[in-house]
Amino acid sequence: MCGIVGATAQRPVSEILLSGLHSLEYRGYDSAGIALLDDGQLYLSKHQGKVANLEDAINANPSNSHVGIAHTRWATHGVPSSGNAHPHVSHNRVAIVHNGIIENHDALRKELQAQGIEFSSQTDSEVIAHLLYLEVHKGEDLDQALEHVVERLEGAYAIAAIDIAHPERIAAARHGSPLVLGIGFGEYFVASDPLALRQVTNRFIYLEEGDRVSLTPKHYHVWARDGHTVERPIVELKDKLDQASKGDFDHFMLKEIYEQPRVLAETVSYAGLPTVDETIFGDNASAVFDQVEAIQIVACGTSYHAGMVAKYWFEQHLGMPCYVEVASEFRYRARAKRPNTLLLTISQSGETADSLAALRDAAPGEFLASLVIANVDNSALVRESDLVFLTQAGPEIGVASTKAFTTQLVGVLVLLLAFGRRKGLDADVQKQLLQALRSLPDDVAAVLAQRARIEAVSERYIQKHHALFLGRGVYYPIALEGSLKLKEISYIHAEAYPAGELKHGPLALVDEDMPVIAVAPNDELLEKLRSNLEEVRSRGGELYVFAPEEAGFESSDRVHVINMPHCDAITSPITYTVALQLLSYYVAIQKGTDVDKPRNLAKSVTVE
Repeated sequence: MCGIVGATAQRPVSEILLSGLHSLEYRGYDSAGIALLDDGQLYLSKHQGKVANLEDAINANPSNSHVGIAHTRWATHGVPSSGNAHPHVSHNRVAIVHNGIIENHDALRKELQAQGIEFSSQTDSEVIAHLLYLEVHKGEDLDQALEHVVERLEGAYAIAAIDIAHPERIAAARHGSPLVLGIGFGEYFVASDPLALRQVTNRFIYLEEGDRVSLTPKHYHVWARDGHTVERPIVELKDKLDQASKGDFDHFMLKEIYEQPRVLAETVSYAGLPTVDETIFGDNASAVFDQVEAIQIVACGTSYHAGMVAKYWFEQHLGMPCYVEVASEFRYRARAKRPNTLLLTISQSGETADSLAALRDAAPGEFLASLVIANVDNSALVRESDLVFLTQAGPEIGVASTKAFTTQLVGVLVLLLAFGRRKGLDADVQKQLLQALRSLPDDVAAVLAQRARIEAVSERYIQKHHALFLGRGVYYPIALEGSLKLKEISYIHAEAYPAGELKHGPLALVDEDMPVIAVAPNDELLEKLRSNLEEVRSRGGELYVFAPEEAGFESSDRVHVINMPHCDAITSPITYTVALQLLSYYVAIQKGTDVDKPRNLAKSVTVE
């Protein structure tokens, strides 16, 4: 969500900070700001809107400062404005940037106001700046002051702070929100995402829960939650920076849609098929898998839809109980314990706050073990789970997830194969699944070849404000995912239902202005779905049917058929997803929205 970048160096840092903020723009934000220490003065610049506005202000008044912090804000407390933007300053001496939510901010604000402190923003974060000032004003060292401040905070935070009295130092701390330390030569950095610092280093320390760190150009020092000095491992990243550029595409989202044949193939290859290399999950994965009798999936958003698909697959092919729940609901309810249940979290970023909290809040002995399917190595869920499957999607910059979702589904199928050895997966089904996974990249490429047809259909949505998606069986969660993509990037109100539920309410919405998008593979539920679609036609609805030629649908005045290539039934939910991604993308283009950075949304949801 919000982005943090900090630098202390033996060279000017403003360009480093601005470059870092640009790298974090994909996460979603509404304002940006920077604080620099320069010749005993605190320089502050904050602007609503794009990082480019801040950059223009800095270029108009350049600084040679060697230490500074910067931030992109995604509003949680207080409207988007320059006044609510970070950094927050107290008494023109200390400045802080903060990601997360301070849950006891109201009580702290009242306490500070009673002491005569005046607030200049509506944010929860400003209390941190004033608390820190009171500590350093008493003579506390900046590091000690931050230690005392975080002891009073309830909620989640990643904080970076500077103080005029410590002109080379950055103090930082994390609890519940990600923060990394970047290792340079004669310079050190801090950021909420390593991507913000890849232009200056590829060596990082992933700070643990409760860690604090002190940085100067010459050294860094890390303290654990208990106050003791600790050595954290340095991780060297080897991925290529050009993965985070658009290349010849107009948008990251389109680039990432077109990368799917390659990343799906790489994810399949990573699994070591035809026999699953179970060590990729962890050294003790085989021993854990031998004991698993059921799976509990928790996830959010797109990853939740992947979990819903997983439930269909596990129960259909293995007869294995699989329960799926939205993480934000799962963590706040009393739960019945099921013996030998594997807790499976699914997350693109590996930092999703509710999924991470669900993992941490699990009662001792509630689950046999934990497994995460994630796209980002060294993320919090990856570090804290017992077992890991890393999708090979590479950096996903577009806020609306595409390749991360489809590679998650491949991860689920790899897990299904691993359990299939233990649960009596039919040999013919296993052979079919292996062949389907080998063919999947070509199947997706065939869907991408339908680009022109889907783009032409999208033109009919220019004046539309609502849409209804329908699917049956395993294609119901695919309809949900298609609905989510459309609303995320085109701002069209979209809903998805199991097609059999039409008569139980949604049919009241159908009229000539309501496009109805149907996912219609040629499977055992096709005739049921066909009857549902006739109900739409008879009420004047306009149908957009994604179906293979053998399904027998024909285009007419109110029926638009997008022919899907023939592919294996097991993996076809993935190929239909890609078609719906293209539809959403081109509708958003017709609507003129910001495809890669849709309003109000963030790429990585790191607050509750």
